[in-house]
Amino acid sequence: MVGVAGPGDGPNGLTSRAVTEEAGCAKGVLHRHFTDFDGFLTDLVLDRAGQLEAQADALRVAAGSGTVATNLTGALTVLFGPVPVAIIPLIIVRDELRARLRKSRPGGGTAILAEATTAISTYLTAERDLGRIASDADIDSLTLSLVGGAHLLFTDRESGPPTALEIEKFVAAAISDAVHRRPA
Repeated sequence: MVGVAGPGDGPNGLTSRAVTEEAGCAKGVLHRHFTDFDGFLTDLVLDRAGQLEAQADALRVAAGSGTVATNLTGALTVLFGPVPVAIIPLIIVRDELRARLRKSRPGGGTAILAEATTAISTYLTAERDLGRIASDADIDSLTLSLVGGAHLLFTDRESGPPTALEIEKFVAAAISDAVHRRPA
């Protein structure tokens, strides 16, 4: 699905015709299952958000194991994979899609970013509770820094996704103070 629009078309280039051509099926097949194209996109986004919830659960379970930086690096790589990164602009530019997502679930208007934010915040809180980051760490600010920074790192499509080393460097810098100030 990531490549259904032509180069440079962006989110506006995504149409039901582009989707059905990429899938190799007749346009009527899509409209037989969905009332309109925004209905299809809503189900697609909600499906991907559900998949991200599973990733969030895995991250939460990782609290207390490995290193905080390694866990966050892995999670951000998955949470901002190619499909979620491609979906975010769709949500931003399609008003009807955002409206339907809001009706479907709390925070749904920004479904993919909301899932990433919840995953990172929940994980950081668990690590703080375990004493692996400072007890006075500002979880909300750390979460916004990590999610916003990762989003920026992953959206530069011309040079491709960031390397593992770039992500690790970013994460280490973002959490450095909170990890180093933890109680001994």
